[in-house]
Amino acid sequence: MSPSSSSGTTVPGGPGGPGGPEGAELLAALLDGMDAALCAFDAHGTITHWNREAERILGWTAAEAVGRRGFAGWAVRSADAEDVQGRLLAAMDAPGRQVHEFALLRKDGGRVLVRTQSSGVRGEDGKPAGVYCAFSEVHAQIDLERSIALSEALFEDASWGVVAVDVDLRPTVVNAYAARALGGGRTTLLGRPLGELIVQGVEDLEGALQHVLAEGTPPAPAELWVTLRTAEGDRRRCWRSGFLRLSSPLAQEPVPLGVGWLFRDVTVAKLAEQEADRVRFRANQLHRAARQAAECEDPMEAVTTSLDYALAGFADHVVVDLMADLAAGERLVRAAATPSDAPGPCLPVSGGPLPARYAPGHPALQAVERTDSVRAAAPAGAGEAWAVEHRWPGDSVHALCAVLRSRGRTLGVVTFLRASHRRAFERPDVMYAESVAVRVASAVDLARLTADPGA
Repeated sequence: MSPSSSSGTTVPGGPGGPGGPEGAELLAALLDGMDAALCAFDAHGTITHWNREAERILGWTAAEAVGRRGFAGWAVRSADAEDVQGRLLAAMDAPGRQVHEFALLRKDGGRVLVRTQSSGVRGEDGKPAGVYCAFSEVHAQIDLERSIALSEALFEDASWGVVAVDVDLRPTVVNAYAARALGGGRTTLLGRPLGELIVQGVEDLEGALQHVLAEGTPPAPAELWVTLRTAEGDRRRCWRSGFLRLSSPLAQEPVPLGVGWLFRDVTVAKLAEQEADRVRFRANQLHRAARQAAECEDPMEAVTTSLDYALAGFADHVVVDLMADLAAGERLVRAAATPSDAPGPCLPVSGGPLPARYAPGHPALQAVERTDSVRAAAPAGAGEAWAVEHRWPGDSVHALCAVLRSRGRTLGVVTFLRASHRRAFERPDVMYAESVAVRVASAVDLARLTADPGA
């Protein structure tokens, strides 16, 4: 190996060696372009190569370094020089790479801890000819190892979902948490369109991913509601998601490699939060209704007022049927209702109460017979026929009949109705409807007592 300081590095054979001047210049350019610092020693310990990264770390130029015998007296303390030289040159006779850590001296006198990887070089005759040594600052190496360890931990043991998505929005790496959340295996999910996994909400997710690719990492997490297709049926989940744009560190300008998507399933917490908000809102509505009803002189006006407050956010229509002693026997008559063709307030039936022509088995009649609430829903594909058959507004697909009871007597039924854009009534809805029915029944009872003191 012969030194050459003109290009900042020295190449085997020099300008007149194998490959000619062009080969020497190419090798010099390759060595100078390396991200790692590189120096080389011949068999006697003389420095033959010194690239730009070595100059950046230690401050010594190639002209100052090439040709020196070891690091003694300039790049390492005298007390450490013999040990450092011996460990580096020992790589000539050792198989593979040797890894060491040394404290070297910068040109400005400062010390820097470096991690070296040394490998022996043999000549054409097979005998040891020198040592190549690549080194980097220990903290930079540790940062790299820490980054790699962090990536591996995220994709193995993280307690939240981590998915790497390519620019075509297809998963390329999925950790165990994300695989469970998406309902597949870590390998079976790779390369599949997200639309195959998510029934509803995939547009929002893909829109977020595309925005990150175009605009960069968003400032805050987002909560996405999705419906997943699973073997047990569709499941609705809420994922609190964060996104990171992944760019190549090797390109001069940022080149998107995809998106890092991190998420946690917060469905239980969100449902509990929504339920708390719903309970708080409904309690507030009951309170407001009670205060407003207390100001009504006519008890039946208090009935319709209470139902107007109850409808907010709860149902689309309401119907009040009261028990009446007619010549044909005691039966239900329609006393008040909301408009059947458009949203509106609950009002007494125009022209007075009319018999409710309910067929046997009607949910309202069942509520009276059982003195308990009854829920009903239209069969799939029934359209308006189901609502018309039950004497309800045509857009009704979900019904909840709550019996009106006061002083141990059944006074009638209040029926809440929802259109197809709302979910079916659930148990918490029944409890709320029964709370409203208690207040309505009290007002109905008062109206009857006012009309007939002997009742």
